[in-house]
Amino acid sequence: MAVQRDGRRVTAADIARSLGISRATVGFVLNDTAGQTISAATKERVLAEAQRLGYRPHIAARALASGKSRIVLLVLPDWPIDYSLRQNIDEATQALEEAGYALITYTPHENSRARPLWETLQPDVVMGMLPFAPEQVRAIRDAGVQRIIPDPDAQNLDPYPEDGPRLQLQHLYDLGHRALAFARSSDPRIVDLVDLRAQVAQEKAAALGISALPAVEIEPGGEAGDIVRRWVDDGITGVVAYNDDVAATIIGAAVRVGIAVPQQLAVVGHDDAPIASMFEPRISSVRMDASGLGRYLAQLAISALDGTSAPEGDLVTAVHLVTRASTVDQHG
Repeated sequence: MAVQRDGRRVTAADIARSLGISRATVGFVLNDTAGQTISAATKERVLAEAQRLGYRPHIAARALASGKSRIVLLVLPDWPIDYSLRQNIDEATQALEEAGYALITYTPHENSRARPLWETLQPDVVMGMLPFAPEQVRAIRDAGVQRIIPDPDAQNLDPYPEDGPRLQLQHLYDLGHRALAFARSSDPRIVDLVDLRAQVAQEKAAALGISALPAVEIEPGGEAGDIVRRWVDDGITGVVAYNDDVAATIIGAAVRVGIAVPQQLAVVGHDDAPIASMFEPRISSVRMDASGLGRYLAQLAISALDGTSAPEGDLVTAVHLVTRASTVDQHG
């Protein structure tokens, strides 16, 4: 362990005393300070003694001295960590680690009495999956963080684009459906994201000349038979689902009440989670490039740190629709 017998942490001063050399020399070696004329033999002695004593660098002190903590803080809304979000975080973590940074996720909760992590970790970058509220921006900047993504003063790209609903609408439109509905999730934790996808879907419907989509809340795994019957009675032939769990709930309800999918009701999901290819009929769904989007998040942070241009590319290409039996009759 990096402690002495008296319980104190091993420091550079301890190494200097043990070797009988100056604290400054030890510090230059341990910090790999450029421009110093320290012999290779002395460097080897310092590093060997540091290893023998169990020295570990004091991360907070090193961050204070260098001005960098090598930490990127990803602030998450109070969302369930679903398949797509988990994939994005995993890829962003790996990409940042390859660049020498650690990604830490943090979910602030209403009425929490804990200090926010942007105050205690001194991160180099604070990034959000959605734009920060003005009071959050003030709090982050008051904590001394200079780099915020998305930064309301710098017109950062939205790190979590929502192009999926456009693909869902276009897919059903191309199949000839004109009377459509939007199926929301009833989970109150993700109401902002559900609202965003619903808004994008409505905008796409208007652009295609389709009437406003009636929106109905669906409890994933709940009973939706009455809702499905009402849709069919009202002439609705296609449903845009918030995600694959909602799509599966609708399809299961339709099958139980004798409504044929997709002949009477076509359903398209979002995220292409594993359930989409395991459910019957298999669910057409928007597949998000988790690797590309996760690494895009990481590159946004890295570009903010080193002052380079933000990553280029149209993120619409990062999502595409996978067609399966819930929208296309593959037996006809």
